[in-house]
Amino acid sequence: MSEINVTPFVDVMLVLLIVFMVAAPLLSSGVAVDLPHAEAAPLALEREPITITIATDGRVFVKDSVVAAEDLVPRLKSLVVTSGDDRIYVRGDKAASYGAIMSVMARISAAGFAHIALVALSDKSG
Repeated sequence: MSEINVTPFVDVMLVLLIVFMVAAPLLSSGVAVDLPHAEAAPLALEREPITITIATDGRVFVKDSVVAAEDLVPRLKSLVVTSGDDRIYVRGDKAASYGAIMSVMARISAAGFAHIALVALSDKSG
């Protein structure tokens, strides 16, 4: 009776698993910003939040695409799954203007979104 050798298949699957584990965090946010550090516990989430990024020059990104300030709220409303329950993460470069970040947050809040959070890196030194 002949048998199938599955050892090469298992080896390939383990290599693919490692590749995906290493590559997955790099694909989460495509816009590179220098986030500030803060001490806070991470939030437990049930579904993927909408990420808004403010670059150093004041450009606003929804996920990975640039959005004009006046198009921000309509774009967010098109991405919302359930009204008022979606989480929105604001990632502001630490060299970005405080006014630019607050302007974006004010637009989001005025549109009726209640779950808005600022993203920072965890401070390992404290």
